[in-house]
Amino acid sequence: MKPQPIDRWDRETTLVVQIAAFASLLSFLYFFRHGDLLLYGDAVAHINIARRVFDSRTPGLLQLGTVWLPLPHLLMIPFLFADSAWRTGIGGSIPSLAAYVLGTVGVFRLARSVLSRDGKPDPTVRAAAWAAAVIYAANPNLLYLQSTAMTESLYLALFIWAVVYFAEFAKATATSDKANVDADSSLAKCGFCLLGACLTRYDGWFLASVVGLAALVIVLKSHRNQQTLRRSFVKFILLTAVAPVFWLAYNAAVYRNPLEFANGPYSAPAIAQRSATATMPSHPGAHDLPTAASFFLKAGELVMAEGNWHRLWVLLLAAGALMILIFEGRLWPLLLLLLPIPFYALSIADGGVPIYLPVWWPFSSYNTRYGLELLPGFAVLAAVAAYFLLGRVHNKTARAVVGFVFAGWVGISYAGVWRTQPVCYREAVINSRTRIALETELASNLRMLPHDSTLLMYLGDHVGALQQAGIPLHRVINEGNHRPWRKPLDESGLWEQALANPKQHVDYVIALDGDPVAASVQKRDLQSMTVVHATGQPPATIYWTQRSSR
Repeated sequence: MKPQPIDRWDRETTLVVQIAAFASLLSFLYFFRHGDLLLYGDAVAHINIARRVFDSRTPGLLQLGTVWLPLPHLLMIPFLFADSAWRTGIGGSIPSLAAYVLGTVGVFRLARSVLSRDGKPDPTVRAAAWAAAVIYAANPNLLYLQSTAMTESLYLALFIWAVVYFAEFAKATATSDKANVDADSSLAKCGFCLLGACLTRYDGWFLASVVGLAALVIVLKSHRNQQTLRRSFVKFILLTAVAPVFWLAYNAAVYRNPLEFANGPYSAPAIAQRSATATMPSHPGAHDLPTAASFFLKAGELVMAEGNWHRLWVLLLAAGALMILIFEGRLWPLLLLLLPIPFYALSIADGGVPIYLPVWWPFSSYNTRYGLELLPGFAVLAAVAAYFLLGRVHNKTARAVVGFVFAGWVGISYAGVWRTQPVCYREAVINSRTRIALETELASNLRMLPHDSTLLMYLGDHVGALQQAGIPLHRVINEGNHRPWRKPLDESGLWEQALANPKQHVDYVIALDGDPVAASVQKRDLQSMTVVHATGQPPATIYWTQRSSR
C-alpha cells in the first residue's frame, strides 16, 4: 500500500491559524495597553535601525549597521513610515506577530507530519500535534516577546519551518515513490527558510551547517536517482551559503573587516569585555563548556516554568529524545530542535555571549530570553513523549486520564509563570527602569526645543528619548552619518564635522557622560541649558550652540 500524502492545509490547520492569530492579537493588545512594547533596549534599537534607513541625514541600507543581521529590520521598514507606529513601537511588533502565528502552525505541522506513518494522522498523532502547538503558542514568555520588536519570534518561525521541510525531505527520500520530486521541493523550501534564519540571527549559521551535513548524509545514503538528489543538494547548499557569504562580503566592503560583526567594537565579545568588573571579571561559564551548557538549559527551564516544576520539563525533553533514539529512529530529524543547546554552550564558553539568571549567582537577569530557543524542542519532544505513552495505553479511560494529566501539567506550569510574571518580561522591566526614566525626562526637555531645530547626539544608547519626543531622526546628526570604510575617521563625514564644530552644523547638542559627543563637547565652548539626571544612568546635558537667535 502506497503512503498517502498528508493534506498539509486543511480545516485543522486553519483552526490552528485562527487560534494562534487570536492569541497573538490578544497578548499584543494587553502588553501595548500596559506600555510594555519598548521595555527591551534592543527592541528600541531594532526599531530605530530600521527607521534610520529612510529617516536620516544620510539614508540608505548602510544604516543597517554591522552587528545585527538585516532581515528583521528590513521587514519592519514598511510598518515604520507612520510616525505613530514608530513612536509606539507597533511597527516593529507586526513582523513578530506574524512570525508567532507561522511558528505555531509550523510546530503543529511538524509533529503531525513526522509522527504520521502512512500520511493520514490517527487520533493519537493529531492529539500530539495539538499538544505541541498549545505548548508552543501558550508559552507566556513567547507571548510577550512576540508582542515586541525583538527577533526571537521571527527566528523561531524560520527555525521551525526549516526543520519541517527537512523532515519532509528525509521522509520523502525514504518512503515516497515520487521521492525525487518531493525531496527536491522540500529541500529547496528548507534552504529558503535557512536563508532567512541566517539573515535573522547567528544561530541560523550553526543550524544551516548542521542541516547541510545531515542532508549530505541522506543524499549519499539514498538509493534513488542520485544525480537528481545531488543536483538538488548543490542548489540547497548554494542557497544556504548566500546569507553568510553576503554578510561577510558586506562587512569586508563597508567596514574593511569581514568579521567586524564578530570582533568589532560593537560585537558581543567587545561588549562583554567592557562590561566586566573587578568583582565579576567574566561569566562563570567562560571557557567552561559544561557550566555554559547548564546556564542555557536553566534559562530554557525558566522559560517553561517557575519553582521546581521546570525540572519535569527537562525530563519530558530528555524522554522524548531518548524514545526517538531507542524506539523510533525515523523521527530523528526532530532532534535538530536541540541544536540551540550546543550553539549557546559554545557561545557562552568561547563567544563572549553571557546569560545571567535570577536564580543563580550573580543573581541578575541578562539574556535569559535566549532560553526561548529551546521552546520548539520542549513543545515537540514533550508531545512525542506523550504520543509514545498514549500508544502503549489502549484503554480509553486510561488514555483520557493521561491526556488530562498532561494538559493539567501544561496549565499548571504556565499559570505559575503568569503568576510570577514571565522571566523574559521581568528581565525587560528590571533592565529598563533607569534607562526609561532617563529617556522620559530627556524627551520632556527635547519636546520644548523648536520643531525645526537640528541636534547632535550619539544614538547608540538612548535613541529612545528621540522616539518618545517624536523628533525625526533626519533632524539629528549621529554616529550613523559617516562612511565606515574611512578609518580611523571619516574627516569629511557629517558626524565627524559636527563633532569638530557643532556650532556650524547644529542648534543643540545632547551629550551623555562617557559618550563620543560628551568627549568632544569638553573641548568646545558651548552653553549648557539643562542637565538631566536618572539613578543608575549617566547625566545627559543639553547644550545650546547659539547657531541661531532662538
